[in-house]
Amino acid sequence: MVAWSGGKDSALALYKIQKEGFAVSALLTTVTEEYNRISMHGVRQVLLERQSRSLGLPLEKVFIPPETCNEVYEARMAAALAKYAKQGVGTVVFGDVFLEDIRTYRENQLSKMGMKTCFPLWNKPSRELAHEFLHLGFKAIITCVDSKALDGSFVGKLFDEKFLSDLPPTVDPCGENGEFHSFVYNGPNFIEQILYRKGKSVVRDNRFYFCDLIPRGKNP
Repeated sequence: MVAWSGGKDSALALYKIQKEGFAVSALLTTVTEEYNRISMHGVRQVLLERQSRSLGLPLEKVFIPPETCNEVYEARMAAALAKYAKQGVGTVVFGDVFLEDIRTYRENQLSKMGMKTCFPLWNKPSRELAHEFLHLGFKAIITCVDSKALDGSFVGKLFDEKFLSDLPPTVDPCGENGEFHSFVYNGPNFIEQILYRKGKSVVRDNRFYFCDLIPRGKNP
């Protein structure tokens, strides 16, 4: 399985393991109840579903309450993983790059279930990964910005060479520290581009800027 946020790092991790010949059983994602949006990224569930269809992969959605606690998150995630473990799925792939505490947490949680982890992007230079993502032909848009790390004006911008050149030197080019999140709408392993238009941008908790993406066209 691939831990799927709909963003660029999980998309690149998926692409890399597919190129290595691994069979992917499903994309695993968390959706916030009540809002029906990808947790943290703020992207509508319908766009997430269009992504999975364009990638030709099943989608396993784990619904969590807004402002959930670790206990609830871990219990619901474990229930979803247990179902796949019984089917013989032994590894979960993550798009993390360098945060050691996050990696250790994931390894510990998966080991409790007898499952392994895989980190295809691990310890690769963030700037190289960002440029590789673009050179492969992936297309993404910034859906969330943490204004404590990056100016809110960056939300709604395309993730492209100009975006990377405009980033302050204190911001990781992959947003690995949570500075920004993205939505991938096309790429080399997509059957078709995900159609959308930009909606309103809003601020939550006097900190996080979100750009709403509204489904467009007739993606199945």
